[in-house]
Amino acid sequence: MTMTQIDNDPDQLDHKTCRYICDAVGERLQQNMRPDPALSSRLQQLLEEMQRRENDRH
Repeated sequence: MTMTQIDNDPDQLDHKTCRYICDAVGERLQQNMRPDPALSSRLQQLLEEMQRRENDRH
């Protein structure tokens, strides 16, 4: 599929729209999910790193 075909395909999302949707889903997940106190320390570290990176982007 060439770039022209992608640009003309109504089923394709542009990068900006895709990014907006992903960010909105991520925000909703953060609001609705509470960290489980039983999380492994490694998983807790990964969640904290993800949050730091997200905060650095904004």
